[in-house]
Amino acid sequence: MIPHHGQALVMTALVAGRTSSDDMPLMAERMDVSQRDEIELLEQWLEDRDEEVPDASADHSHSAGAGDLMPGMLTDEMAQLAAATGPDFDRLFLQYMIRHHQGARTMVADLFSGGGQEPYVFQLAQHIDSDQSIEIARMNDLLAQLAASPAP
Repeated sequence: MIPHHGQALVMTALVAGRTSSDDMPLMAERMDVSQRDEIELLEQWLEDRDEEVPDASADHSHSAGAGDLMPGMLTDEMAQLAAATGPDFDRLFLQYMIRHHQGARTMVADLFSGGGQEPYVFQLAQHIDSDQSIEIARMNDLLAQLAASPAP
């Protein structure tokens, strides 16, 4: 989940220079804060157990075959997103981040289906699932607004 959240941070960092929406910068900032907080919690949990901590800033999207990617991870789409601006960027960002968040929710569902977890992991996974669900709903609203707005 740490590399997955790391990719979301790369995506949110693109918003400031590319969006044409007044709503997107605040939403991206909120995502950035929540993803960083969750990364810290996950890293601390691993460190407390003397486990290896993955690098959140490494480019994990191209390090494995497409079948080995975590759900929702973007590959070639990242270049497309970075090249876009204005309403095109806004649409792509929302579509890709929704897919990215749905991937995180898939990982949480997989964790829950695996049986008993320690309470801390269960709570953190529930928090991640809740945050991602709320953000997906907000992004779907923004995507609908974007689709309904007249072309420039």
